[in-house]
Amino acid sequence: MDTDTTTTDENINLNKRIPLWKVFFDRKFWMFFGSGLIVSVAYMDPGNWGTNIAAGAQFNYDLLWVIWMASGMGMLFQYISGKIGLAGYSLAELVKLNVKSKLGVWLYWIMAEIVILATDLAEFLGIVVALKILFGIPMIFGTFIAVIDVLLLVLITEKRFHYLEKAFILFVTLIGFAFVYEVFITKPDLAGIIHGSIFPILTAQSALIAVGIIGATVMPHALFVHSWLIKNKAHSTEFKGMKRKLEYHAVEDVFALIVAAFINAAMLIMAAAAFYGLSTQVVTLEGAHVTLIPLFGSVAALVFAIALLSAGVSSSITGTLAGQSVMDGLTNFRIPLWVRRLITRFINLIPLTIAIVLGIEPLKVLVYSQAVLSILLPLPIIPLLIFSSNKEIMGDLVNKKVTTFFAWTFAVVILCFNAYLIFQFFTGNF
Repeated sequence: MDTDTTTTDENINLNKRIPLWKVFFDRKFWMFFGSGLIVSVAYMDPGNWGTNIAAGAQFNYDLLWVIWMASGMGMLFQYISGKIGLAGYSLAELVKLNVKSKLGVWLYWIMAEIVILATDLAEFLGIVVALKILFGIPMIFGTFIAVIDVLLLVLITEKRFHYLEKAFILFVTLIGFAFVYEVFITKPDLAGIIHGSIFPILTAQSALIAVGIIGATVMPHALFVHSWLIKNKAHSTEFKGMKRKLEYHAVEDVFALIVAAFINAAMLIMAAAAFYGLSTQVVTLEGAHVTLIPLFGSVAALVFAIALLSAGVSSSITGTLAGQSVMDGLTNFRIPLWVRRLITRFINLIPLTIAIVLGIEPLKVLVYSQAVLSILLPLPIIPLLIFSSNKEIMGDLVNKKVTTFFAWTFAVVILCFNAYLIFQFFTGNF
């Protein structure tokens, strides 16, 4: 990260550099902490479950390197998004300020809303599947229950946002410990994990899932919402000094997304260890749950389902906040958060109900939705990199040359993956 951090202690000379790990001992850091955690949930939502489980079940540990690569790229992009927030803007707000054409702003808003809908579709589906697994609720009825999934939590915490941030500690802890347990009982192959992490393997058959992993990890809505969350938090008088805020943000970003990266890796590792090479291939989330029972016991299956429900609910909240940040920044509309939640869910109720009635497999819907998100990634990434490199906008927070170089390199890598997927699609190779 390109932060020029100085100190975390009121009693230490502000010009003295200290190791970033000492930030963890600063009380105000934990008051600042929360935005990165909310964003990190987008990196472990049901879309990640779909792509990671499909990757492990079909290709063993071969695509583990994609998770590490995508997580590293996401870490840098989220850091840059948060810096825009520290500069006093949200990403959507900067688009509106710098795009002179009203038509251009409206078109951008429509595309951004498509991103939010595609994201919410995966989260919606994850909750519906989890309700069926845990309580036997038919998916067609689960869709209507899931419409109000996070509505109560949003209403309760609307005026006490720090309560919401603390709730995310519980969500992430649940998901994390669930997969630590799953990896422990499935006893994965360490040599396979190391090989899959170090040696990149990509085939025409695995291209869709690889791009899906990128789209599920470096998520467009997370880039929109991070700047908005940090902008709102940075106004607090509790946190004095831009260098200190930047230091807090850098440490939180790295910490939260490293946790998310390991949880994602654990999903794929568990799937590879449990499902790869079975005579009957695991191709559904529900199938993964059922398969775990005879192999590793009912506790493993129950833990899997509870973690899936936690991932769906928590990521839905992040998606709701992302939609609010997009609407606030790009339009003059102002509607309550719970109204925003209901509108998004009712729109997604239509395609999800159609998919269930037609018998389309949920895991396949998840993988395709994440591939679509990867293809839409340039929508937030390109303006993110342009604005964060503009001295007039960012002031002292402007990106250093090395940050800009790596960020644009990562953007080109994502575009190449997308181009490869599109090429394979039109040539009929998958």
